[in-house]
Amino acid sequence: MSVDYSVLPHDKILCIDMKSFYASCSAVMEGLDPLDCYLAVVGNLSQSGSVVLAASPRLKKDFGIKTGSRLFEIPNDDRIQLVEAKMGTYLRISTEITRLLHRYVPKEAIHVYSVDESFIKIDGTSQLWGDAYAVAEKIRDEMLREFQLTCSIGIGPNMLLSKLCLDLEAKKLGVAEWTYEDVPKKLWPVAPLREMWGIGRRVEKTLNGMGIFNVGQLAHSDLRLLEKKFGVMGTQLYYHAWGVDLSELGAPITEGQISFGKSQILLRDYKEKQEIVCVILEMCEEVARRAREHRKAGRTISLGIGYSDKELGGGFLRSHSIDEPTNTTMDLYRVCLRLFEAHYTGKTVRQISITLSNVTDDNHVQLNLFEPKKVREKELGYIVDRIRRRHGAASLLRAISYTEAGTTLKRASLVGGHKA
Repeated sequence: MSVDYSVLPHDKILCIDMKSFYASCSAVMEGLDPLDCYLAVVGNLSQSGSVVLAASPRLKKDFGIKTGSRLFEIPNDDRIQLVEAKMGTYLRISTEITRLLHRYVPKEAIHVYSVDESFIKIDGTSQLWGDAYAVAEKIRDEMLREFQLTCSIGIGPNMLLSKLCLDLEAKKLGVAEWTYEDVPKKLWPVAPLREMWGIGRRVEKTLNGMGIFNVGQLAHSDLRLLEKKFGVMGTQLYYHAWGVDLSELGAPITEGQISFGKSQILLRDYKEKQEIVCVILEMCEEVARRAREHRKAGRTISLGIGYSDKELGGGFLRSHSIDEPTNTTMDLYRVCLRLFEAHYTGKTVRQISITLSNVTDDNHVQLNLFEPKKVREKELGYIVDRIRRRHGAASLLRAISYTEAGTTLKRASLVGGHKA
């Protein structure tokens, strides 16, 4: 089977990625050259186990320190500069960069994918700015001149190919362009499969078990077999291997919100059972809020517990489905508590995750004679959300958040989980 590219979109889409964004911003603020200095952005300099959020290119290359490394892994070298994250500043700079893009295209032609990555569609602007390659070079020049920051830009006929072009070629060259004709020679040889955007280690392992080890083999696999193994995702994997993506700019590349969740690495080891369940309740409140924000409810609740490395790690992930979809905090908490009681082994806990899946629209309530307050509890959740939106996340908290075990109060002062 082959794909008829003539019937597919042939847009000009730029995928723009800021190079080591957090580290580069901090380097400029310190008066350093982002490409020449040794700098690491750390969540908290007072904690040796704090995570490295970003490392400058030279620190990555010469010392092997990268995002996800720990503070204690950074060598004691006078050339290396350590700074704490300034998330509020990074977000302001990101906003100014988006304003720069507005000079080239209207706002509906811009999709901000993350704090350091954006897509822009430049169809119809050639009379003003030149071809796609010329626009990319102009943007890079203005970024460097106005912010002293460098970026890489991938160009493609759709969002997927512009993203793949960015990750697989433009990050090495600065600017690169892919067309559908480039798919066989540039995309199909990619291996291991996790090098392709959208394929993680778990999916890669499953594909390897099917005898698929590079993108070309994936493109020439039996579509029916992929659909049987992965469902709708199998169809997506197959067509992505051919460079096909029909997503509209501004919509996520993978459409559909299938779950709401929160994962938290705790600020310290939690040994007492009562302290652990306090955090679980706080997290249930946040997951329920996220579901309500989208007017959704779910039937399947999952609880993940990760044990401390001091006890050789490990943990568990268990799920339970209920009869009626919910987005009420206490419904989630009661299920999580049962899962915790059934599977917790008494070890020290360092990470907790909670997910609400199997979602549906929250447009009705099934009445129950044994739960007369069910409607009021649901309405109360939306009322609390409105108060917090108006007066701040910490304006209305449960009493447990003021205990030593609580984490919500401390995290309310953070931006993106780190100091503002």
